[in-house]
Amino acid sequence: MSAAIHVRHLYRYPVKGFSPEAVAQADLETSGHFPGDRLYAVENGPSGFDAVAPRHQPKTKYLMLMRDEALARLRTRFDEASATLHVEAGGAPLAFRLDTEEGRDGLAALMRETVPESLRGEPRLLEAPPQYRFTDSKIGFVSLVNLASVRAVEAFVGAPVDPLRFRANLYVEGLAPWSELELSGRVLEAPSGLRLKLTQRTQRCAATNVDPVSGLRDLDIPWTLDARLGHRDCGIYAEVVAGGSLRAGDALTLLG
Repeated sequence: MSAAIHVRHLYRYPVKGFSPEAVAQADLETSGHFPGDRLYAVENGPSGFDAVAPRHQPKTKYLMLMRDEALARLRTRFDEASATLHVEAGGAPLAFRLDTEEGRDGLAALMRETVPESLRGEPRLLEAPPQYRFTDSKIGFVSLVNLASVRAVEAFVGAPVDPLRFRANLYVEGLAPWSELELSGRVLEAPSGLRLKLTQRTQRCAATNVDPVSGLRDLDIPWTLDARLGHRDCGIYAEVVAGGSLRAGDALTLLG
């Protein structure tokens, strides 16, 4: 039995907690992460992160939307070719070369201005070494959200819900609301031969309460999910078990 599921949007998040970036195509490698995703994080005081021997750290060690909603009011874009993060912060556009000490120091200074009340120490930009990313979950290689489930959340809260509150890599149509939560162990195949094995439901935190445009904390989505469904899950993680390309508009086949 198979079902057709369509990819509506693809997103990456180059710096943890910062703006999403839409991509038209992504080339995923077997056992790899989503390209260009969570390459950097801003350490909130000493985190113990070791780039030589990286171990997954709790997201509370970094600046992130769960606690630092002012980050959503920054508009950022990352240029990989020049390692430059472009930022609009309500004034003149800023640009920080993340591969230089001057650029990293400049971004840290902006964080001291943007979220001063959140800082537990000096903010410091961290770069992920190969085969590591600053994901919320140890198995967060690729994250998927079912847009039908987002519409169900809208019905629960009685207000529009921007799907970007869920900060997923893939947004898909073609599944019944919440059916993605029962698909652990199943495989999605793209026309390119890419295969994604669905692994673990995504538990939602207070980051989803932050409107990604205004930066206002205006909803309580985790509490609402708990009250209505008895859990706080929306979306599912996946592992790349066969590499290939993925495009917005691709039809995915559910195998197994």
